[in-house]
Amino acid sequence: MNLLVAYDISTETKAGEKRLRRVARLCVAHGHRVQDSVFECRLDEVTFVEFVRQLSEVIHPIEDNLRIYRVSDFGPGKVVNLGKQVGVDYDAPMIL
Repeated sequence: MNLLVAYDISTETKAGEKRLRRVARLCVAHGHRVQDSVFECRLDEVTFVEFVRQLSEVIHPIEDNLRIYRVSDFGPGKVVNLGKQVGVDYDAPMIL
């Protein structure tokens, strides 16, 4: 499934700064950063459930906001991007 993950983590305290770094690391591990706090991810159902569980253990339920959107497609013609191209073409061959 294609996901768009966006978050706003309160960084008014050292604990908030730590949560921000942990959320960012989890998102980097599961997707590609397209803005400072926005990621595109392509996950299977099992990985998605684990990802949500991990994120829910990190964020503060009152101070932070994290949203995950299921998106039908990131392919050409489906995303309007103005400016610098970022992200990954999930349908193109990947060279590792």
